[in-house]
Amino acid sequence: MPNSPMARAAAVFHAAFGEAESIRVQAPGRVNLIGEHTDYNDGLVLPCAIDYRTVIVARQRDDHLVRVVAADYDGAIDAYSLDAPIARLDAPMWANYVRGVIDEMVRRGLPMRGMDLAIAGDVPQGAGLSSSASLSVAVCRLFASLPGFEGWTPIDLALIAQRAENDFVGCKCGNMDQISSAAGIQDHALMIDCRSLEVEPVPIPAGAAIMIFNSQVTRGLVDSAYNTRRLQCEEAARHFGVPALRDVDMAMLDARGAELDPVVLRRARHVVTENARVAAAAQALAAGDLEHMGELMAASHASMRDDFEITVPPIDQLVGIVKDAIGSAGGVRMTGGGFGGCVVALVPQALVETVRAAVGDKYRAPNGEAATIYVCRAAGGAGLATV
Repeated sequence: MPNSPMARAAAVFHAAFGEAESIRVQAPGRVNLIGEHTDYNDGLVLPCAIDYRTVIVARQRDDHLVRVVAADYDGAIDAYSLDAPIARLDAPMWANYVRGVIDEMVRRGLPMRGMDLAIAGDVPQGAGLSSSASLSVAVCRLFASLPGFEGWTPIDLALIAQRAENDFVGCKCGNMDQISSAAGIQDHALMIDCRSLEVEPVPIPAGAAIMIFNSQVTRGLVDSAYNTRRLQCEEAARHFGVPALRDVDMAMLDARGAELDPVVLRRARHVVTENARVAAAAQALAAGDLEHMGELMAASHASMRDDFEITVPPIDQLVGIVKDAIGSAGGVRMTGGGFGGCVVALVPQALVETVRAAVGDKYRAPNGEAATIYVCRAAGGAGLATV
């Protein structure tokens, strides 16, 4: 089997359908530099798209049949008609992300057509780099290549992908992952206001590497405590009589926080302080101040560990190893929904190999595996692909 996602997708497409594809699209994964669990609280986040992605190759059909082949799941095929209700499957889960997007588009009355498509990707799954959003946005981008989608923006497609994950798949995620994948800008992070959907590009300083460490501690977002955290945040917002925790500040928490359940108070405190950290981090990043960025990332990790309680001991250990290696020259924190997954670091290029060696020497997951290390660059968003 060829190595690149595009080559794998093209190979299984030809094997399954006996002809060559005519459409190629891609959508990247993302890493969140700072701003965790703030998106569904109408808050601020600072992610960037990364140069790991989901690709889809496809050909339009003359009927309303959809046939999907998954290169990364031994060529498994899912097939259904656009003329009948699209049902959620118990398994496989990858098929539900595709079905969910298509179902949402059909419900909106969009000009859908039958399609044969093959999917492949290299976004690590279950690691907090948004392989699911990458897949959902890629499906959106594929069907948006059809006539009748003129004028649709990356934000429009991101919101369709989010709705599909929320309502069809059952993961009550915010909109950060999908917006990052759909609207990424090369060599920039995106400061996203998840309420207004305003996106402000923030340049990544020249000479700063984005390092991502897969801890090999796997997690499942739908089955984890992610949805519980969201309900706790909504409870806190109702207590303060506001639409979302975006509207709460530290003065309000100090004045009335004692009225909340202590656990709910801690959840709210994380979100309120994290929003402030994101705003400060965007300024630090734009100014090329990696030392201050590192301080903000350290505070974010401590808040996720102590107030939001979404880190686990191996993740905390991995963060400590990286921090010891980079000192004050950069920053490191857990990234993603929590309970495992990945750690992200902003590291001067000159220290990349030092950090890699430290992690290789000192970290092992509970199952004995070493961390997988990715050195990334901020990538552009979803679009048509040529290779």
